Amino acid sequence: MTTQLERPANAMPWARVSNSTRLIVILASVLPAAATYLFSLQSDWGGAALLVAVFLPLQLLSAAIAAAITRGARGIADSILTVTVYFSIILVMTLLGSVVVSLFKNGAQAMSWHFLVWDSRYVTTSTSLDYGGVGHAVVGTLIVVLLATLMAIPFALATAIYLTETRGRLRGPVRFIVQSMSGLPSIVSGLFIYAMLILSGISNRSGFMAALALALLMLPTVARMSEEVLKLVPSELRNAAVALGAPRRAAFFQVTFPAARTGLVTALLLGLARIMGETAPLLMTTFRTDVTNLNPFSGDMTLLPTYINAFVLDPHDTSQHRAWGAALVLFLLVGIIFISTRVLTGSIKLRRK
Repeated sequence: MTTQLERPANAMPWARVSNSTRLIVILASVLPAAATYLFSLQSDWGGAALLVAVFLPLQLLSAAIAAAITRGARGIADSILTVTVYFSIILVMTLLGSVVVSLFKNGAQAMSWHFLVWDSRYVTTSTSLDYGGVGHAVVGTLIVVLLATLMAIPFALATAIYLTETRGRLRGPVRFIVQSMSGLPSIVSGLFIYAMLILSGISNRSGFMAALALALLMLPTVARMSEEVLKLVPSELRNAAVALGAPRRAAFFQVTFPAARTGLVTALLLGLARIMGETAPLLMTTFRTDVTNLNPFSGDMTLLPTYINAFVLDPHDTSQHRAWGAALVLFLLVGIIFISTRVLTGSIKLRRK
């Protein structure tokens, strides 16, 4: 029979905090907020200016004083870094939360079943929200994004495999080109397709031209992320497979690729996030239409970003509501794609186990 040892009384001395230290920490946290509130009553400054110009300096000063009193000079840098990190996290989460809340608050006014499935035929800027919808834009978005993904993913994965699994002489130039394309502005991608294929008369504006422009933006993101993911796979796994007599191709597809599958899915999702909301390339490669077009190789095609761009510029309230509703649909569509991909990947992994 084993006896459970009691924890010594002096265990974890760093976790013990005196009452005076607690009081100093509380005062260092409350006083800057109180001073900022009193300052706001006497000034016309907005919330963001108060937080950055008044609250943050006061909080840093009070945290440094509290650290100097409780832990000495060595704790000042620690406290300043801690306050800065927590302030940045809270600020970013607050801004993100306000965007999401505004999106749902304004977009919900246009949300209905017919708004999701109807097109915008016979809809003007002042038409009631009881008519028309974004069904044609949702279909166009799914078709164009699917085409862009099918074109970008094979080249991106092939590039990542070449950079990680081979010792070719062109690895340096290829990596340089991929890194350069990562900083490519979206409008440049659209202008490239417009100048090379549309302005030259080779093709007309269509959904396929938009997919080509989006594929150029998606390819470097997926290639770079996939390269980093493949680098994380231990080289011992590759060497062991090769040592057992497996060809390098078999070693990659049977050992390296399964080990990196989750990371490669993340790379795909980041690539989708890169292109789902892009508007500039679409304005250069396809015209907006009010009807549903299922053929990406012929005719105009509307996507959710171009739909939003068309209605958000109109001053009528109904147009603004339609733009907010389309933005909410785009937000939900991205979330559904991300969650479905994660769930599908997880179920495949569990099934193989």
